[in-house]
Amino acid sequence: MIKEPSTLAAAQENIDYRLLVPFLLHVIIAQTLVLVVRIATSYRTIELGLPVLSLGMIATGFAIVPAFTALYVGRWIDRGNDARACWIGSALICIACLGFWAWPDSALQLLSFSVLLGFGHMFCMAGHQMLAVRAGGPLTRESVLGYYMVAASLGQGFGPFMVGWMGGSAALPPTHELFAVSLLTAGASVMLALLIRPQRKRAEHQDRAELVSISELLKMRGFPAVMVSSVVTITALDLLVIYLPLLGAERQIDANHIGLLLTVRSMAALISRVFYARLIFGMGRAPLTLASMLASAGAFLVLALSLSLPAMYAILIALGFAMGIASTLTISGVVHLAPPQAYGTALTLRMTGNRVGQIVFPAVAGLLAAATGVAGILVAIGLGLAVSGIAVAVRQPPASAV
Repeated sequence: MIKEPSTLAAAQENIDYRLLVPFLLHVIIAQTLVLVVRIATSYRTIELGLPVLSLGMIATGFAIVPAFTALYVGRWIDRGNDARACWIGSALICIACLGFWAWPDSALQLLSFSVLLGFGHMFCMAGHQMLAVRAGGPLTRESVLGYYMVAASLGQGFGPFMVGWMGGSAALPPTHELFAVSLLTAGASVMLALLIRPQRKRAEHQDRAELVSISELLKMRGFPAVMVSSVVTITALDLLVIYLPLLGAERQIDANHIGLLLTVRSMAALISRVFYARLIFGMGRAPLTLASMLASAGAFLVLALSLSLPAMYAILIALGFAMGIASTLTISGVVHLAPPQAYGTALTLRMTGNRVGQIVFPAVAGLLAAATGVAGILVAIGLGLAVSGIAVAVRQPPASAV
């Protein structure tokens, strides 16, 4: 566990820019690439006339199958393999893109390449999060994590933009061309990943001596609360994307405004992450966690009310800003609480929890929506965010006080 910085003077410590620059560029390309391929895969299922169930299975294959090996990858990364994880992840994504380009002719093929893409994405994400820790020292780590989340946001924005630009006004974008561009981009991603220099490995006897078990991590004060808040936050964002169109249909809001509302939210999250380091240095971890989670909860609760369209835009801006901070704090909080020799394990444990939550909670939300409508889901999300935010703030260990 690291001591929390309290002022921006902490940011004067040197950041390893030789590592940071190629790492951030790789984050942007990898996030863009994965989104383009996933969106193109969805359109390809439509072209093939596959049932909706097939699309759900393909999405599940991408999300949940690789999650079962994430903790083993985390252990491996803790032995100094963060850069190598990016190398392997980039190579797997490139092979998946080759498959999508050359053999996208059946549900089984799309599922197989989606699972491979999911493994590549998991390796890259685990490596990226650890590289964000390594690129900054204890006092600049929050700044680097902020840069990392900004880069991820940029990639997540570029992906849909690229699909829209190539698709133009067509109902279905040209999936073969999208897969071809993805393959070329994946090749560039592999080349860029090789510029990320590896960390020196630890001795094997030292690894065994310093091994921290999952049960030990979960017994650390504040760690379970941070894990739960991570799952709640990530799931809340997913459910917003899923159910905001349905809310628009209930309130007779056209699809163009729903798209703009989601864009406004993502832009607000991007802007908040630019100011993340200043906010945490100025407010401290526990107060910022409580403020961002309660603000997110309040936005969801207000969104459940019958609002005018301008009011919904204002709420989505506030929600995006608050959840941009809250989601960054979930990564930062895991690193803050875990011992240095278990950073990779702790971060991949967070990823595993998030992936499971992204599968389980939408199913539960669907049952809730059938009984209460979208407003009931929004209220449930708001209450969950409030409770988890209070739990994280209360369970912060005394050593983390600023």
